[in-house]
Amino acid sequence: MPFDSTGKISFDHIYTAPDPRPFFGTLRRVDYHIPQLAKPYFAKLIAEHPAERPTVLDVGCSYGVNAALVRCDATMDDLYAHYTDPAVTALDHASLLEADRRRIVDDGGPRFYGLDASAPALEYALSAGFLDEAIHADLEREDPDSTQRKLLDDVDLVVSTGCVGYVTEKTISRIARGARPWMAHFVLRMFSYEPVADSLAELGYETAEVGGVFRQRRFASAEEQAQILDTLDAVGVDPAGLESEGWLYARLFVSRPEGADALAAALETREEG
Repeated sequence: MPFDSTGKISFDHIYTAPDPRPFFGTLRRVDYHIPQLAKPYFAKLIAEHPAERPTVLDVGCSYGVNAALVRCDATMDDLYAHYTDPAVTALDHASLLEADRRRIVDDGGPRFYGLDASAPALEYALSAGFLDEAIHADLEREDPDSTQRKLLDDVDLVVSTGCVGYVTEKTISRIARGARPWMAHFVLRMFSYEPVADSLAELGYETAEVGGVFRQRRFASAEEQAQILDTLDAVGVDPAGLESEGWLYARLFVSRPEGADALAAALETREEG
């Protein structure tokens, strides 16, 4: 597989398939499970938000994984088992969509919007009922259009589980203008959240880091690990006991408009998974 500019193996091909089976089949092999670790933190933020039924925007949502975990009352292991089941891999596209719609058990909680550059992934997540709205846009390059802006102005909470670093403060600040939503981003340790925090501060936000680190996935190869260790060294991050042991790790940052109710207590308890 090719590598991207950070030294990570590129999984771009699994985000453009017409359904999530290649996504889950590939990422299962590297124990990708950070959405599972993120789920309780996002749930706490949703519960604490003053909106009666918060609208959650997942940035880099791909096939609506974070939404599916909630709406299907599922774990990542559940989704891996489902999408790699031989009976499911044999289904045609329409039958897979129908099977996924039947998995939804919670459609009365928060609304879920997804932002992604992959039209096929968004189309599937929307058709399956994981997402209520999809925003197909590259906000790194341009401002949202009027239709996208209207959707973004509905958002109460913005979340992500690994796209910050590839998505920069350009995208995050464009989302933040208007509705001033709360934000919670899981960011790989080789990336700095400081540019995002600084851009949000200019819009009146405060940012706090939640203690601890979170496993994202195993390295796919020794070569990938060596390249990531070089990247971490270049940015002054010590990998000892973490990436040196074979896993990519992320940190969690919560950004809120100044004056918003403090959520530190709600996020202090570390959820392990």
